[in-house]
Amino acid sequence: MAISSTFVTGQVFTAADANLMANSGLVFVKSQTIGTGVSSVAVTSAFSSTYDNYRIVASGGIGSALQAMTMIMTGSTANYYQILAYWTYAGAPTAVGVNNGASWGFIGESGDSNTIVIDILNPNNTKYTQFSGHYIGSVAGTVAGYHAITTAYTGFTIAVPNTMTGGTITVYGYRKA
Repeated sequence: MAISSTFVTGQVFTAADANLMANSGLVFVKSQTIGTGVSSVAVTSAFSSTYDNYRIVASGGIGSALQAMTMIMTGSTANYYQILAYWTYAGAPTAVGVNNGASWGFIGESGDSNTIVIDILNPNNTKYTQFSGHYIGSVAGTVAGYHAITTAYTGFTIAVPNTMTGGTITVYGYRKA
């Protein structure tokens, strides 16, 4: 049974419709505006036991320079592992990694826009937190990694080496089946 994304006055909404909607899709958790001329943004109360997995999207704004965006789970600055496999728009491939680093070093890019598109798994569970996503900017590629600490986190911090201004970081939860 398909459910319309537009509803009209007087339309019958059944329990079956509600059950379909309750067990599908992404749910908005929170959004946070990136300030003016900041080098980092702490996003608090982003993760809870309500969802196991999340999507983080950042868009808009600008960076003071073309720069990779980094990420840590709140307060944790060790045991990060990551790979970024990317291609220039001319097609030349490259890969860079983080091996037991202080952060995930290539979570997105700040320049013409502040851009992040990742799925993060188990951030609020006492398991390794993992992520995968897209790197979009001066180059394009795929990112993936894990944080080798079994701690439940409720937030994260995005940082850049210079500054960024504007844009929004939005967090969505994946509904549990």
